[in-house]
Amino acid sequence: MAEQSRDVSGLAWRKSTWSSDADCVEAARCEASVLVRDSRNVLGGVLEVSVPQWRDLLRSLRGA
Repeated sequence: MAEQSRDVSGLAWRKSTWSSDADCVEAARCEASVLVRDSRNVLGGVLEVSVPQWRDLLRSLRGA
């Protein structure tokens, strides 16, 4: 995982439908990685993970 400083304004950010208006993360696909950010601080840091790492995280969260 690496923290990135790049222009992410043009990306399609997605948030879980299970989340409320607070304490959420957003994710966006960017080339061969997934970017993750705090939905309440969209100008803050962005975390970059590989697609396989993202899939592993989602599987783990779903209990698969």
